[in-house]
Amino acid sequence: MKVKPKTVALILSIILGLGVIYYLASVVVPRILVSLTKAAPAKKVSMAQSLVLGEKILARADGKDKCKINVFVLDAEGKGVDKKRVELTSLEKMVKIEPTQGLTNGDGRVSFEVSSMNEGQAEIRAIVEGVELGRGVKVTFRN
Repeated sequence: MKVKPKTVALILSIILGLGVIYYLASVVVPRILVSLTKAAPAKKVSMAQSLVLGEKILARADGKDKCKINVFVLDAEGKGVDKKRVELTSLEKMVKIEPTQGLTNGDGRVSFEVSSMNEGQAEIRAIVEGVELGRGVKVTFRN
């Protein structure tokens, strides 16, 4: 059975065309859609979504070892909100918070360090733009 050159050319052009369509559909079009549909930056803070997390919540009570606290200021969709003022507080006077306030970065995060010369636990709370978050984190200092 002899195959005509026109038939071979037609089959090769169909295969090449399908390859081009696959490349466009899997690589080029998704990149274009992502660039056209990028969401606007988050601006409205959701107190229910925002978090106070202890990265390190146990430290020596020597004034040098520090607990690390991260506050994530998020919108209703869980996206970080940039440039929001966050203050960290504690009712217990035994702790030293550094810095006491800061601005969130592009991910909605600001970090603090907490130290103490005295043994005990302290409840750490975050205040975002003047409003206290509903939950905090406990840190512990031991000798």
